[in-house]
Amino acid sequence: MSELPALPVTFRPGRTRAILLTAGVAIFATITAVALLLEQLGPGEQLSFVVTGALIFWVLAQLARVKVVADETGVTVVNITSRRRLEWAEILQVNLRPGDPWVFLNLSDGTSLPALGIQPGVAKERAISDAKALRALAEAHAPHDPEQHQG
Repeated sequence: MSELPALPVTFRPGRTRAILLTAGVAIFATITAVALLLEQLGPGEQLSFVVTGALIFWVLAQLARVKVVADETGVTVVNITSRRRLEWAEILQVNLRPGDPWVFLNLSDGTSLPALGIQPGVAKERAISDAKALRALAEAHAPHDPEQHQG
């Protein structure tokens, strides 16, 4: 990669996010409209429709919140139900292999962390570009210890 992206940089699946949020709004509006148009429903039943629509929107919004934020000191990975802050030195490798649903970060503690903010689902080329950018950032910020050469 010729040039590193300027920090801070946020990676997120933009098209997928737009689809999820648009669908959430449409579903909420439709369910709410149905609840209000069905005159045989009582107020409690109408409220249950609206609450159901709001719950569906909330779930889709949680799916849309995924992102990876890189800054000078490290990376914050926001997945569906979790958020994890990593120092650059903790990231040994950034992987997006063919068929992977999203990027995986191999960490210095021997674990692998999925980073759902970079996923090839709807925009494969964008995900590949984002994965390469994050990999280049991780390599540029890695501690340079000749004893730790990776094979």
